Amino acid sequence: MKPHDVQVRGAGLVGQALALSLARIGLRVALVPEPASHAPRGPDVRAYALNAASVGLLRGLKVWESLPAHAATAVHDMHVEGDASGAAIDFSSWEQHVGELAWIVDAAVLERELAAAVRFSPHISMVSATAPEAAAPLTAICEGKWSAAREAHRVVTDRRPYGHRAIAARLVSDRPHAGVARQWFRSPDVLGMLPFDAPQPASSYAIVWSVPDARADELMALDDTAFTDALMRATGGAVGTLRLASERAVWPLMRAQAGQWCGDGWVLLGDAAHVVHPLAGQGLNLGLADVTALTRVLESREPWRGLGDAKLLRRYARERLAPTRAMVEITDALLHLFAHPAPAVRELRNRGLSLVNRASALKRWLTSRALDA
Repeated sequence: MKPHDVQVRGAGLVGQALALSLARIGLRVALVPEPASHAPRGPDVRAYALNAASVGLLRGLKVWESLPAHAATAVHDMHVEGDASGAAIDFSSWEQHVGELAWIVDAAVLERELAAAVRFSPHISMVSATAPEAAAPLTAICEGKWSAAREAHRVVTDRRPYGHRAIAARLVSDRPHAGVARQWFRSPDVLGMLPFDAPQPASSYAIVWSVPDARADELMALDDTAFTDALMRATGGAVGTLRLASERAVWPLMRAQAGQWCGDGWVLLGDAAHVVHPLAGQGLNLGLADVTALTRVLESREPWRGLGDAKLLRRYARERLAPTRAMVEITDALLHLFAHPAPAVRELRNRGLSLVNRASALKRWLTSRALDA
């Protein structure tokens, strides 16, 4: 067997996308799955909001077109509400002069289609971490926020738990979603309703509800009817009468940043390098942007420079460090701003929403940043 050029540790969404992207430029890739103990348990009800850059990457990998119609839903408008009457901001694809603001994608289906593409790639081999053929000049670590391979390189990671958990589920409404995503910022929780076309076309939603730990325990302990009632109260009936259509998933939320992104022969991508709060829907977009940047750096390297050269890998780190740190800080600041209980802060944030909503140029700038993150 020919030696591999790159070992990719972690076969989740970012790891598989990286393996395919590197194979596309002719590199031989050893893809090492996470240990079985790290595999998700139960049905995967997560959904991701993908921006234009992420969709472009998936198109280039010939994965986007393989997604079934129900697994990717276009978002044309977004309505964000604060915790005071009239405090709201609206974003529109028409104002931004784009076809859609984002695509809401079924995480499990996307992972399945990436895995199918990996199986058919002649340049990618699935191997065990301890197999001799796994050795390569460069190891790309995509194992997620609890990466053992990152810890083996003694990388110091700044982790700050939020004391919140995210609850995800799928729901069906008696009204069509019309491609509108909705978000509520109400101290101390953040609720996102993402338009979806499964299980019922044109009237389903994927939710992500960030709530304090104690409230998460309460919500997860409710039966389906009581949970749906709580969600109806939170939305005020704005999306119609809801029916729970899946199990609920829950996980703890944190922000995290690795103090070092690369070294001689290794590099970090995705949640192994950075973790952000899901309120802006940018976590996977940042990871896929890492994939695009690293692929470009490796493809454009000097002929004499090795793939694991530390100076080469620092080019990637420099390119990605600023935008990811900015997103970590922005989402962190937004969460703390909207979670703060003080009346003066509440007044400030709600006035801010209304002011931004009237500033067309600022809204266009904010939307363009999200589209290209």
